[in-house]
Amino acid sequence: MQNELVFDIETKQSFQDVGGKHNMHLLGVSIVGVYSYTDDVFRCYEEKDFSLLEEAFRNASRIIGFNSMHFDVPVLQPHIKVPLASIPHLDLMNDIESYLGFRVSLDSLAKMNLGTQKSGHGLDAITWWREGKMEMLKKYCLDDVRITRDVYEFGKKNGHVITETRTDPRVLVPVSWHAPVTSATAQVSLF
Repeated sequence: MQNELVFDIETKQSFQDVGGKHNMHLLGVSIVGVYSYTDDVFRCYEEKDFSLLEEAFRNASRIIGFNSMHFDVPVLQPHIKVPLASIPHLDLMNDIESYLGFRVSLDSLAKMNLGTQKSGHGLDAITWWREGKMEMLKKYCLDDVRITRDVYEFGKKNGHVITETRTDPRVLVPVSWHAPVTSATAQVSLF
């Protein structure tokens, strides 16, 4: 069975706090939310739990995120020992952007494909971290993980996701998000 992990991170600081996007490594990580397909469980990892998070990443057949290649991975990597670049990775936003030529928001995809919306904004998460409101922070992070997972599932099932552009209120973006075939899976399927 494939052990895909859907993940999202929240930071301790904003780009404004650290002097811009070129200082991404200074943002810090307040929480990492993960959904494991193998366990069918959502989990949050605080900094003190990062050894458990590393184990989850080591066992992953693929990691899935939204803007994860350009944000989550570069921010998280300095804080964990597992080389995230060595794990197969599906970044939903990158895939959609490569088709459209521009970025779309997770909130827009949630509204158009799932009939729901995000429960907050990344800057809210920083405020909750600073105020010690960990339950609100965890809920927000896991809501984003759940939405990312559900958009991924929608795309896998339908072969497309729906978004909007400035000129078209409904655009179908073709996607091919099926789980990668591993050599063990390929071998079994030969017989």
